[in-house]
Amino acid sequence: MALVRSISTLSLVFILYFSTSGGPFTTETLVASVGPGMALLILVLVPLVYSIPEVLLVGELASMLPEEGGYYRWVQRAFGPFWAFQNGWLTWMYSLVDMALYPKLFVTYLAYFFPALPPSAIWGVGLLVIWGATALNLAGASRVGRSSVLTGLFIMAGFLVMAAIAATHATHVPWRPFGAPGSAGVKGLAVGLSIALWNYIGWDNASTVQGEVKDASRSYPRALAIALPLVAAGYLIPLTAALGATDWTTWKEGGWPEIARAAGGSFGPILAAWIAVAGMASAVGLFNALLLAYSRIPFVMATDGLLPSALARTDRRGTPRFAVLFAAICYSVFMLLPFSGLVVADVLLYSLALTLELASLVALRVREPELRGAFRIPVGTYGVAFLAALPMAVLLLVVGLSFADGESGLPAVVGAAVAIALGPVCWAIATRHARRAATDPA
Repeated sequence: MALVRSISTLSLVFILYFSTSGGPFTTETLVASVGPGMALLILVLVPLVYSIPEVLLVGELASMLPEEGGYYRWVQRAFGPFWAFQNGWLTWMYSLVDMALYPKLFVTYLAYFFPALPPSAIWGVGLLVIWGATALNLAGASRVGRSSVLTGLFIMAGFLVMAAIAATHATHVPWRPFGAPGSAGVKGLAVGLSIALWNYIGWDNASTVQGEVKDASRSYPRALAIALPLVAAGYLIPLTAALGATDWTTWKEGGWPEIARAAGGSFGPILAAWIAVAGMASAVGLFNALLLAYSRIPFVMATDGLLPSALARTDRRGTPRFAVLFAAICYSVFMLLPFSGLVVADVLLYSLALTLELASLVALRVREPELRGAFRIPVGTYGVAFLAALPMAVLLLVVGLSFADGESGLPAVVGAAVAIALGPVCWAIATRHARRAATDPA
């Protein structure tokens, strides 16, 4: 069976929303780490310096090459199969860390209702999240898209209602004090930028399902143009309103339900429950959308003969069933492992993969100037190179500051080095498998 183009532009907007954000969850940790004013400033600057350039570059690439596999195909067209494999490998490596976080986020907000869950129940709930999202993915990309729309609207509605009620209880200016005590210096800046960047990376993720998007050359740039302001407003509106109505020094990780309770006055208990349910819905929505995106990497590698051919099969809905199941099994195993010291490695690996992707546009602009889609950035090659340098500079700054912190540097270097070194080894194994398959008479 062939792939089916069933994802609409609206569905793609919310798949992108969950590929990058999923709501203002974790921004409470940003405020607690660096202070109200600094948190708001960082959340304004990061999209301007990082997200807008990346969205423009990804939008042109997605419009230029609207193929299943997205960024894997971009790198393949620009630099050949070896570097495309390395890009896919790096993506898969950081996804193992990334996807282990969302079942744990679900449990964080479930604890608002059931605060005394035993460890065995926590792992069981995490597996339910993974396999519930897997069941939805197996039902087809259109189901993932529609569920993303409904889940996203539920989350945004909860925070908009909270913001509206909090605004009526504001007692002080939300951006004061500017910084948290002890947050000055390299360590505070590293923490703040790392958290903010975590909330804005991933605009390229959904490109891997472009073979399943209606009118993909136009839809992806349009969806990016809607999703970026939606994500930015989704952070700044509830954060600003809540900061003006509550004591920010009580904020902590996973604390949005309590923040909503404090900001909501007589509606506080209802808002707190809504936001807690929204936190669980966000975790499922994030895992659901990203499983859709990440599972297409082994799928397209298999279509190139670099992985077992079973992963390249699609069912009657056009869903790469075995690739989805393979991804879900991998994420189920890695959820059980501790990754607290490898989050910086995650960002480092993402930086390397994104470097290949953004460099692809510069290379294609030079070598194939006639190659273009429905959207093209109205600047020349040097302008594209400058735009590509901006997000890379932000990523390198965050990684450098995190290493200077001294606490997470060594695990990140070791984790990233192992993942990078395994890439060429796996390429050699994969190409040997492909050669054998090509010469096998069966």
